[in-house]
Amino acid sequence: MDKYIEVKATTCPSDTLSYSNRAIISSSDEYLQKTGYIEILNSSQKSFIFNVLPNAQIPKGGVGFNMPMRKWAMLSTTDLLRARPFSFDARAHSIARVTLIVDYMQKVNSNETYNTDEMAKDFMQQFPRQALTVGQMLNIGTTIPNTQVMFEKAPDSTLNLTGMAKGKVVRQSIISPNWDFETMGIGGLDKEFNAIFRRAFASRVFPAEIIEELGIKHVRGILLFGPPGTGKTLMARQIGTMLNAREPKIVNGPQILDKYVGESEANIRKLFEDAEEEQRKMGINSGLHIIIFDEIDAICKARGSVAGNAGVHDTVVNQLLAKIDGVDSLNNILVIGMTNRRDMIDEALLRPGRLEVQMEISLPNEHGRIQILNIHTTKMKKYKKMAPDVNINELATMTKNFSGAEIEGLVRAAQSTAMNRLVKATNKVELDPQAFEKLLVTRNDFMHALENDIKPAFGTSNEAIERLLSCGIFHWDQVINDLLDDGQLFMQQVKSEDSSRGIVSILLEGAPNSGKTALAAKLAIDSDFPFIKLCSPDDMVGYTETAKCMQIRKVFDDAYKSTLSCIVVDNIERLLDYGPIGPRYSNLVLQALMVLLKKEPPPGKKLMVLCTSSCSDVLRDMGLLSTFTSVLHCPNLSNSVNLINVLKEMGSDQSKACFSPNEIEQIYRATQGRTFSIGIKKLIAYIDIAKLMDPADRVRKFLLKLEEEGALMY
Repeated sequence: MDKYIEVKATTCPSDTLSYSNRAIISSSDEYLQKTGYIEILNSSQKSFIFNVLPNAQIPKGGVGFNMPMRKWAMLSTTDLLRARPFSFDARAHSIARVTLIVDYMQKVNSNETYNTDEMAKDFMQQFPRQALTVGQMLNIGTTIPNTQVMFEKAPDSTLNLTGMAKGKVVRQSIISPNWDFETMGIGGLDKEFNAIFRRAFASRVFPAEIIEELGIKHVRGILLFGPPGTGKTLMARQIGTMLNAREPKIVNGPQILDKYVGESEANIRKLFEDAEEEQRKMGINSGLHIIIFDEIDAICKARGSVAGNAGVHDTVVNQLLAKIDGVDSLNNILVIGMTNRRDMIDEALLRPGRLEVQMEISLPNEHGRIQILNIHTTKMKKYKKMAPDVNINELATMTKNFSGAEIEGLVRAAQSTAMNRLVKATNKVELDPQAFEKLLVTRNDFMHALENDIKPAFGTSNEAIERLLSCGIFHWDQVINDLLDDGQLFMQQVKSEDSSRGIVSILLEGAPNSGKTALAAKLAIDSDFPFIKLCSPDDMVGYTETAKCMQIRKVFDDAYKSTLSCIVVDNIERLLDYGPIGPRYSNLVLQALMVLLKKEPPPGKKLMVLCTSSCSDVLRDMGLLSTFTSVLHCPNLSNSVNLINVLKEMGSDQSKACFSPNEIEQIYRATQGRTFSIGIKKLIAYIDIAKLMDPADRVRKFLLKLEEEGALMY
């Protein structure tokens, strides 16, 4: 046990030191500094425990006390005292709960109100690891971060106390006890929140002493990435709400950048100043400081990737890396970054110790969409402004691949449609006098918004795909049914949870105008996948090779964001710029397609790729044919029976009918036994021409056109 030494009591050298509630000792007195606490025996041999604070203004052998300390311990500035270092047992002497009696130092006639919640936070910040004794003016023990603090006013005191800590315990837990997803306006992100809590906050629930004994370093960085509108910014803001932490600092990435040399780095340093100051004062008991960077890719691009910027971006990245995980790294910070472009961020920022928790905030599933719709329709339900025919589950099914922001936009659009019914726009705009009573958002309002106002950025290309099916599918032979059946089998393979294949690629090949594109479009629409996109050379006319590769890559990247996706790559030889004279083709685009058609999607994602081509032999020579899971052959019509089947199928629809039953019989007799070969697309074009011909001579001219085409020969 440490021995006592003789010291002399003095006053505190300054008011600032007096307010610290510590015994001030000489900075050269290493013996009394040993544990951070001292035990004092006064002239009556009574023992008192104090925190110590070294200061050069106190001579060696002296100990400075403020007035409340001297009054409590019955000390005089002329007393000779006995002192020695004191050691606490962290497990036996930690204070679980403390009640503080508060009053004015000097009696005043005042009835000011004080918020005990703020007082509790300030007390734990100002007096970390504080030695407290019953009856002390400010059981022995020390406060810890989870110490429960409550306040009571002194008898006859005129001050007023408000807040949760008035007669009630305030727990200094890292997680706020009264938060829930719906109140915070977040839906469909339960899984992501649980994963973030497990990785980033579970260690912060335990007392700082245990964390120090285990040598744990808290997670200091989280990166939220994903498509626009999925709730990244909302989640980051609400993480600050759910934690008992300092007020989050929220900054947009571009705000950091400054035209003056060194100012961008200085802006980064300013964000961390408060956390550094508090860690110097409180050490492991410092509160959590949250810094949120929106659009973090603006300041953290891969170093060396930005040309002509004099290295400004690089030095900003270096400064941020130094602050998060440098030589003097902090353990009381949490940096949250958000971006749509994770691929642009410097790799050094993504390693463990920096932004090590990387969470993709993807498009919500059906359960998540139900949550989001419930959040945005809560007030309408509460005030009975939503019609009973609105079915949230039905809307969730119909909003496949909608982001959270798009679902919110859908609700707003439906509300606008409902309000518009009550506005009379003639020469002037007039509001129905009974608008408030009549206003009701119905199912039709949501349907109108879905059809006309809100389309998902990562959804189905309905219009483009349906244009490919404008003439429909003609089942002129069993081979067409077999092709559709085979396609359905591959679709089921993609949907099956037992399938080990993440990507299934099918090539529909055949002669020009054989209907390959229409069959691919039919399979895509029948798949009912939430994400269907058309990748066509029509959209890339005039593109350079690099631009074309980037566009194709973007279609695949967008597909990876959905659980089930289908891509239709039409006329693949045109994408490759293939020309038979030469021959010539783009090797850059070819290599990009070969890589993308073999690349497995991210875990949990399934992709179906339907490609069409009229040059399968050329694709074989290029080495592309072997990348497909299967090749399906789409033939031309090859006999008169095929032709008659098409004419009869068109005749069953009055809008498409051209030939009468007698004319169809004439055509059958004229073509029976003759060689026949024509693509369905070309045949439909000639049938459309025949509709304009004179009915008296229509059959002869129609057959003549087929002979001129080379489709009908002896």
